[in-house]
Amino acid sequence: MRKKQNNKQGKQGERFISLIPCLIALISGVLMGLTVAPVGAWFLAWIALAPLWILVVSASKRKNQSPPAPSSFPAFLWGIAYHGIALSWITGIHPMTWLGVPWLPSLAITLFCWGFISVLGGIFVTIWAAVMVRLGRQKSWLRILIGTAVWCGLESLWSAGPLWWSSLAYTQSPHNLVILHLGQLSGPNTVTAAIVAINGLIAEGWTNRRDATESLSADFRRTKRSKTENTEEILSALSAPLWFVNKYLVTAVGLLISLHLIGLILYIRPITQVPEAALRIGIIQGNIPNRLLLGSEGFRRAQENYTNGYITLADQGVDGVLTPEGALPVFQRNLMETALVSAVREKGVVAWIGAFGERGRSYTISLFTFNSNGEIVSRYDKAKLVPLGEYIPFEGILGGIIQRLSPLNAHQIPGSANQIVDTPFGRAIVGICYESAFPEQFRRQAAAGGQFILSSSNDAHYSAHMPFQHHAQDIMRAIETDRWAVRATNTGYSAFVDPHGKTLWISGYNTYETHAATIYRRQTQTLYVRWGDWLTPLLLGLSVVGWFVEKGNEDHYEQVIK
Repeated sequence: MRKKQNNKQGKQGERFISLIPCLIALISGVLMGLTVAPVGAWFLAWIALAPLWILVVSASKRKNQSPPAPSSFPAFLWGIAYHGIALSWITGIHPMTWLGVPWLPSLAITLFCWGFISVLGGIFVTIWAAVMVRLGRQKSWLRILIGTAVWCGLESLWSAGPLWWSSLAYTQSPHNLVILHLGQLSGPNTVTAAIVAINGLIAEGWTNRRDATESLSADFRRTKRSKTENTEEILSALSAPLWFVNKYLVTAVGLLISLHLIGLILYIRPITQVPEAALRIGIIQGNIPNRLLLGSEGFRRAQENYTNGYITLADQGVDGVLTPEGALPVFQRNLMETALVSAVREKGVVAWIGAFGERGRSYTISLFTFNSNGEIVSRYDKAKLVPLGEYIPFEGILGGIIQRLSPLNAHQIPGSANQIVDTPFGRAIVGICYESAFPEQFRRQAAAGGQFILSSSNDAHYSAHMPFQHHAQDIMRAIETDRWAVRATNTGYSAFVDPHGKTLWISGYNTYETHAATIYRRQTQTLYVRWGDWLTPLLLGLSVVGWFVEKGNEDHYEQVIK
């Protein structure tokens, strides 16, 4: 009887021990998730990946186990924890009753969206872990190189699709502006590579220390030497594990300091502010809830708030006024009849007005440039649409449940990928809401001659910490392109950001506000703007070379042994 109980307790203990890696991975993923708003513990990013790295490498070195199995589930949990927490703001779309979706289906759709994007993040990290498992018996330097390259490559692949937000790089925004300046070299993947590499060095230091200690203990047990004999030799052997951990930790600290020094050099460069390049821009934060915006009362308030705000700013002597995404929820054909456009004709101040464009029987979310005569001189159509908010992914499956998520009867379509926006002040870089997460959108426009950033957004239907994350994304885009950025949002946070990522002014949340500030047109081109993300292909190429070099060394060693 007692033997059965002991066996049962033993099995329970084994189960508990088997769950420890999953628990460690889950906790470290949660820590990475705490780096972004609302917590903003950005410094955790430099250590939060290391526990997973240790688990993956340790699992790959165990004998008599299938390579992918030991690390796949912990990696999956890490990815779900990080991306799930970082993107928890998506739950703010519930309830969607204002779109005609009943409460319970709205909840189900919201949980599905949150779950889907979290699982996608889990799959992303699982693929990375699977590659790392295959490298378990490689040298540490090669694991760090390939691990960093593969992570950056996967982020590039993910960001090329429609579902993208939570790069490791944005864990540092808006708090660590110095390291974000590495983005001027090769985009956000430069910061991501730094985070992954430093976590890898910490993890490899721990792994090598433990391996050396275990090897030393095994040697002592085999030789059965007395602790009183060969004291000098024993002390020398005991110092080996400490040397291993010191080597990697010193390298990690040195690399962290070096990268921040490079970022600091870029950060402290003075910003050229030529008077001839100055523009005084005003923003209007209309503060109209989405549930009202599309009704008669909401449209009345929009007309009143944006018209009065425009007149106030025009009287202050601004050169142009920026409004949020969908400020006036009307089609282009009706836009010319609004009080706001009439005010533009009267005051003669340039305005960028958010409304709906038309393309055949479909429509776009657009930002229209009105010149001093109240004429449309350019238009930008949103190219990256929000899944569920603006189009239905897997429409064949979800379409019958949701019917339509758009409040308009027409079908919404994205704008083209190669739009150019010319204004009375020169070429502008334009991003509408969700597009702030896609650095290539901004890089391409900067390379085409864009001189300042106009970000027009509406985050009113999401959780409160989402607008702060959105602001953090725009800060990164301003730094990477070396441009001044103007953010106009419906309910917050509207802001002015300089090319170093400093927020010169930021609005309140859920408040009606107008504000004017001076920005400067710039024509500089960072390495990232000129060459794009050159670092990721370089890292991948070096990884391939390193792999073949190590493979050749192994083959040569085996031939020598024979």
